[in-house]
Amino acid sequence: MYLLTSLFFTWGFITVINNTLLPHLRSVFELNYTQTTLIESVWFIAYFFASIPSARLIERVGYKKSLVTGLVIMAVGALMMIPAAHLPSYGVTLFALFVIACGITLLQVAANPYVAVVGPASSASARLNLVQAFNSLGTMLAPLFGGYLILGRSNSGTASADQVLTQAERLADARAVELPYLIVAGVLVILAIVIARFPLPEIGASTNREAAKAARKNHSLWKHRNLVFGIPAIFIYLIAEIGVANLFINFVSQPDIGNVNHEKASHYLIILWGGMMVGRFAGSILMRKFTAESVLAGCSIGAAIVMTVATFSGGSLAMWALISVGLFHSVMFPTIFTLGIKGLGPMTEEGSGLMIMAIAGGALVVLQGMLADHYGLQMSFLLTVACEIYVLFYALWGSKATNAFPEEPASDVK
Repeated sequence: MYLLTSLFFTWGFITVINNTLLPHLRSVFELNYTQTTLIESVWFIAYFFASIPSARLIERVGYKKSLVTGLVIMAVGALMMIPAAHLPSYGVTLFALFVIACGITLLQVAANPYVAVVGPASSASARLNLVQAFNSLGTMLAPLFGGYLILGRSNSGTASADQVLTQAERLADARAVELPYLIVAGVLVILAIVIARFPLPEIGASTNREAAKAARKNHSLWKHRNLVFGIPAIFIYLIAEIGVANLFINFVSQPDIGNVNHEKASHYLIILWGGMMVGRFAGSILMRKFTAESVLAGCSIGAAIVMTVATFSGGSLAMWALISVGLFHSVMFPTIFTLGIKGLGPMTEEGSGLMIMAIAGGALVVLQGMLADHYGLQMSFLLTVACEIYVLFYALWGSKATNAFPEEPASDVK
């Protein structure tokens, strides 16, 4: 569990570097909001293409080799960011981020169900919320890392919101990402070596390939209501989470909101992700007293309220309302995930692959970019409010398990 926690931390950290990378690339390549959010869309499209192949790879070679493979793929993608910055090339940057995201997809498909299955199903949501809290620790520290090494070392990051950069300044800024991604690649290689040498136990008979084959002959995944509605729940929730995070720095930097430069705005982003970390620790505790569905419903209501405030208010009230949504978003992904795969038994890996594929919903953040271009950045957060309403529906009705396999004992790990 300690080793798995380090993986959750790592992919959270690398994913949220994008939140500081996007405003940086927006200045370097002179992008509008639609083009900026397209960068993140490419990142999440990787989940759509890589999830099912990842699930099949895990079935064939096991969890340990799959985790090592995922880390190596991520390291390769991180190293590709160096020539992308040196050229500089918008296209190569997109491809490098796609490669990193493919590696993270493989880690997600392997690690999330592993944590859910290694203990009793009744406490799976609490257990996954606990390790996801360390994922949030990574997301909280990433803006500090990106803010200092990317935004703090570039002209665009330290300039005022209305300052226009010269061509020479943009070319110089492009190379600011070389050192951060070189550091990231080195850490990923070290972690891959550690996991390769670690005796990671395999999940037992309840989810192995032979049992899954036998189950598929007489059973369909689509008979599980919690999975059928859980896949779009993950998809829609990711639109909300990624939309807030990716447009956060641009929103806070506006003169009528926070009136700060991008580097200083990244410090407030740390608080947003810190709220997610605190919320996941709290959620892990709450779910030992209340049902996961009840906690999820309460958080979706809270998120809808603060996003409405962020949309229709201004100044520090709007800024802090947007920051506070991290606290309510905290439990959503791990809780939806565990509710979605609950009762799948020998088809847990396949169901997990479909749930992780739904993370591709983050790619639709480009829709929020389009809304921001046409109706204003602040009004685009109404899309987030709509997403919270679907999560509430899932918590109240869609998450009810149907045709569930009997729960197997936690000792089924060997």
